Amino acid sequence: MPKYNDMFELSVEDMDLIETSLRHTRDALSEAHPAAGSADAETLRRVHALLGRLHNQKIFYYPKDQVYVSG
Repeated sequence: MPKYNDMFELSVEDMDLIETSLRHTRDALSEAHPAAGSADAETLRRVHALLGRLHNQKIFYYPKDQVYVSG
């Protein structure tokens, strides 16, 4: 049984392309209004969850020598 490769060499640009593609897929599936329980609804849920996991892995930088003001 083959094993999965768990070491990926993706650039920031690669990740941006993946995230953009997932957003387009999400938007296309959302416009179709898939019925609950359908294959498209399940795909939409999985794409949305994956976008959330990608977002949670990002590192956001804040100024260290100044007070951070959001927005």
